Amino acid sequence: MAKVNRNKTLKVASFFCGCGGMDLGIQGGFKFLEKKYNDLPYEIVYAIDNDPYATAIYNSNFKHSCKTEDVRDINIKNIPKHDVLLGGFPCQSFSISAQNPPRLGYKDEKGKLFFEMVNALKEHKPRFFIAENVKGLLSANKGKAFPMIVDEFEKSGYYIKYKLFDASEYGVPQKRQRVFIIGFKRYEDYMTFEFPKPTTLKDSKINLNSVLDHSANKNEKWFFSQKAVDGMLRVKEKMNKGRVQDLNQPCNTISSHLSKVSLNSTDPVLQVNGKYRRFTPREAACIQSFPKNYKLDSVSENRQYRAIGNAVPPVMMWYIAHSLKDLVNLELDITKVKVALKNINYQSKATEYYKKNKQLEIA
Repeated sequence: MAKVNRNKTLKVASFFCGCGGMDLGIQGGFKFLEKKYNDLPYEIVYAIDNDPYATAIYNSNFKHSCKTEDVRDINIKNIPKHDVLLGGFPCQSFSISAQNPPRLGYKDEKGKLFFEMVNALKEHKPRFFIAENVKGLLSANKGKAFPMIVDEFEKSGYYIKYKLFDASEYGVPQKRQRVFIIGFKRYEDYMTFEFPKPTTLKDSKINLNSVLDHSANKNEKWFFSQKAVDGMLRVKEKMNKGRVQDLNQPCNTISSHLSKVSLNSTDPVLQVNGKYRRFTPREAACIQSFPKNYKLDSVSENRQYRAIGNAVPPVMMWYIAHSLKDLVNLELDITKVKVALKNINYQSKATEYYKKNKQLEIA
């Protein structure tokens, strides 16, 4: 058996940290709907985002501070040493060149952000990285972009696993599908890691009603005007607007569009006694699984909506980070790795690794 230090704390650098959903999840130490999500052995040593409103919320909730700066403007070499790199890069800005073979590029400045994450991996070589993105990443550029994204990560020196998650299957009262890509610098980590299994399925899912503030039903501020309702009803069937939620089910995906205060969008809304209302910022945060004591009021309500809608649900992130923690604490069964080596594409690099470390003989 190869033993690992069970008291090890992993240092984390967080790109595109937003208002802190991923970072809260990886740290743990919070409560949501009376369930405690214990502290995890991660320490955030660096966090950065270019949205000053999101970082204002972030800095109201963490002991450490995040930088309000564009990651393209920093010197990658000056980032503190870290074991894990986090980042949810924009997915809508990729292009694919007509070269032979085709190459991944970018259509605008946002597209460069992915390559900044790749550059940081090449420079610092952390043991792991965790990237998060929308489901649409899988079909971007007619399905051609995602394999090339994975290839860029692999060329950076990482073994890759990825999975499409539904947050409602992990204790979050929201049907939110997101892709998580995890990279492993060490082959034995790649071989041993398993994504967390769903914790809430079918009837055990957390429903929307459990996180609503029913006192908001008495405040006209949160209700749409009759003019807005009439306009929505005229196009409701044709354009699928005014998506009233079933309170006994998880909510549909919320987004930063909630800040626009419009019924003419595909965002979920509530219907109370025949009237339509939007979620309060606090309700939106609860739908995303932020704890009730997470501070939001350092910015305007519109900015709160935007930051919360763009966030990663902390509870879902906690389960992923917990699985990674289990991997680090695991006593690796070398025999299991030896058997698996015979049938996978990464055999040559793994063979070299284990021969060098004299931990097993490769048949």
